Amino acid sequence: MLYRTMKKANKDLSILGFGCMRLPVLENGHVNEPEAIRMIRHAIDRGVNYVDTAWPYHNGESEPIVGRALKDGYREKVSLATKLPTWLVEKREDMDKFLDEQLKKLQTDHIDFYLVHSLMGESWKNMESLGVKDFLDDALADGRIKYAGFSFHDKYPAFKKIVDAYDWTFCQIQYNYMDEHYQAGRSGLRYAAKKGMGVVVMEPLRGGLLAKQVPAAMDIWAKAVEKRTPAEWGLRWVWDHPEVSVVLSGMSSMEQVEENLAAAEKGLPWSMTKKDLALVAKVRSMFRSRMAVPCTGCGYCRPCPNGVDIPECFERLNIACMYEDIEHAKTSYKFIGEGKASKCEECGLCEERCPQGIPIPEKLKEVKALFES
Repeated sequence: MLYRTMKKANKDLSILGFGCMRLPVLENGHVNEPEAIRMIRHAIDRGVNYVDTAWPYHNGESEPIVGRALKDGYREKVSLATKLPTWLVEKREDMDKFLDEQLKKLQTDHIDFYLVHSLMGESWKNMESLGVKDFLDDALADGRIKYAGFSFHDKYPAFKKIVDAYDWTFCQIQYNYMDEHYQAGRSGLRYAAKKGMGVVVMEPLRGGLLAKQVPAAMDIWAKAVEKRTPAEWGLRWVWDHPEVSVVLSGMSSMEQVEENLAAAEKGLPWSMTKKDLALVAKVRSMFRSRMAVPCTGCGYCRPCPNGVDIPECFERLNIACMYEDIEHAKTSYKFIGEGKASKCEECGLCEERCPQGIPIPEKLKEVKALFES
């Protein structure tokens, strides 16, 4: 296992972190706890020392299972991360309530890396108004948390404002070779690093999509001198960035644990050759050429008078086409909630505003036919 030092924490962290959002599940939908604990402990035995969970993961099952996995001396071997569920916070007292409950669930007296979960520009304003800075100060002072950070799901300008608003130790962003300029993106990665913050990367494989053996991608990977699995290509691309502290992988099988552990033995910064990076660029171009809709997610089509979340609908359609994974896209489509394509009444306002000239109502019919029939 390779390690990188998170400067503000002065801690050496494994470049591979165990993300506990995609633990193995049984047919009834509940986590296969014995197997999950076996996987987590095996990863720790092999050098992983960063374990990440959160209040909502696996409908609340993740934190208690992680707490049980870290018994028998394993808690002392790792830095533990979990997150404040911002969407449930209504007043300052709620923050302490959730943190204290998480300490009980995780069977520990402190959280090493505590994140304000899933921040966007508006949610950060709300959390600021409710006193989250004072809460973090108090939790740091009394030792319930060791380091404060946040996870992020918005555009770069909002990211920069949040970074500048508090003395954070670290942040967590989505970053992979398909999402180099998505949300905080490369600019956010570099800005946080410039401020001395550690950067934990989530979704390095885009929820597993970049680990799939898509034939067109496999044809390109086959041209490499050093043979790697698609998952290793994706992880190595992220680890190639020296600004990255930890890369989280949500592993759901022991096979995935072993594959990622093997990849982590070679995840040095600047270790990918020009030829390697050229192959990644070719795979990226290949995937983008298979997009069903050339939507950039600019949001000019918003708001839809009927509540259709147009960019998110098109994102799911593109997932199905780009990665040949309709089931993954269907599952993801459910999380759009009330913004589904079937609410479109073809008023045409969105089409008039679209800078890409996309025939939006027609493409929304494709989304409806694929995911709602």
